Amino acid sequence: MRTLYVTDLDGTLLNSNDQISQYSMEIINGLVAKGMQFTYATARSLVSASVVAKGLSTTIPVIAYNGALIVNPATGEVISSLSFTGEEAARIREVLQEHGANPLVYAYVDGVERVSYVTGRENEGIRRYLEVRKGDRRFRPLEDETLLYQGNIFYFTCIADREELLPLYEIFKRDGRYRCTLQQELYRPEFFLEIMPEKASKAEAIKRLKEIWHCGKVVSFGDAVNDIPMFEISDECYAVANGVAELKACATGVIASNDEDGVARWLADMEDSTLEESSLSAG
Repeated sequence: MRTLYVTDLDGTLLNSNDQISQYSMEIINGLVAKGMQFTYATARSLVSASVVAKGLSTTIPVIAYNGALIVNPATGEVISSLSFTGEEAARIREVLQEHGANPLVYAYVDGVERVSYVTGRENEGIRRYLEVRKGDRRFRPLEDETLLYQGNIFYFTCIADREELLPLYEIFKRDGRYRCTLQQELYRPEFFLEIMPEKASKAEAIKRLKEIWHCGKVVSFGDAVNDIPMFEISDECYAVANGVAELKACATGVIASNDEDGVARWLADMEDSTLEESSLSAG
């Protein structure tokens, strides 16, 4: 039975410096070379994920935008995508405007992936988001807010204080047409509210990959609340020691932290155990 191994990136495979350690890179790439079915599921875009995961071997598509997209990392080909209907996007626009929110809007505009935002209204969190991604060709700064909602929209992000975002989270959480998460940025004070189509989740995307690659088992790794749906559909699921309590509560077990190469060490131990079992069986 083939096993699909799926890890989150930020706070899980990536250390506190937003990097994959040399040790983790060598262990995972070595296992992939031996045939392990390994990929990652992240809230990041493929563009952003490709930077921090550079050098990591993935022989199968990766999951981006919390499951809104499944993408071939080698070619950029979108294997599967979910987007809002016009009515759903219009409702989000209405609510955000009522609350004075300035979102980042992710969409395919004329067939090209863009991240649109209105200039002159950026708060500190948005300015930092743009600065650390300086040069990203997806960015589409606009002066005219009416252009903000063009294209095939699949994701919204609002960055602000928790108190400012909580009312929005409660509204969209109650509406069955949407899936949304509200969580604090790693190592930063600001919070991210992320709104996506109802069927967009790491869990649903993993189910799709499991089907495509004919895997009978899923083992996953994570650190945050947006990993809970992924854990719920996994046969085994492991939270890193630095993960949140809510995730640890539904995990098969807790492994070493992201700064201690928890995922790679678990995989290396798993391989050693498998080889030992094979040796005993042969004997």
